[in-house]
Amino acid sequence: MAEKRIALFGGTFDPIHLGHTLVAAEALKKIAAEKVVFIPAKRSPLKGFFPQASDHDRVEMTALAIADNQKFELSDYELKRHAPSYTLETVNRFKDHYGPATVIHWLVGSDSVDELPYWHKITELIDSCKISTMYRAGHEKPDFDKFEPIWGRKRVKKLQRNIIATSLIDISSTEIRKRLAKGLSVTDMLHPAVIDYIRKRGLYGSKLNS
Repeated sequence: MAEKRIALFGGTFDPIHLGHTLVAAEALKKIAAEKVVFIPAKRSPLKGFFPQASDHDRVEMTALAIADNQKFELSDYELKRHAPSYTLETVNRFKDHYGPATVIHWLVGSDSVDELPYWHKITELIDSCKISTMYRAGHEKPDFDKFEPIWGRKRVKKLQRNIIATSLIDISSTEIRKRLAKGLSVTDMLHPAVIDYIRKRGLYGSKLNS
């Protein structure tokens, strides 16, 4: 029997954009996952600030952004927690939910690789799931060899096996927020339903026309 694979994709999604959904769709195919679960985070433990949009608004925008893909799901698990979001705890929760026959992949962008040593119980996380690192076309593959002295060869090889090449999408939530505040177009960055939601709610100091 082929193993069942579930991919988890965490982030503040403030707001979720087309880059998020495109790379998630590509990762889903490359690892042959049954689905990708999007998990908005209340706050990253490595960041000292909260997202600009409320938990409710980020959940609603994420739901709108992924509604067109039947293999995308949304979980508000981390938003229900009072403490900062620790990836290991989230992974363990989903492992318990799906059972031992399911392999959990945690999707992470290559820009986060240098932060991994500072993640909560990172060696346990590497052992408990498959951290699948997405890197963009035209960029060099993430360098995990430099972590061998602290994590060991076995863990480094595991990380290297789960590197995923994705399309080059030059979109960031930070840039989107800046454009919205200036009333500039974001039609090529966000799902139309998300743009409409932001306009109606007046999020990010949006100056989009009603």
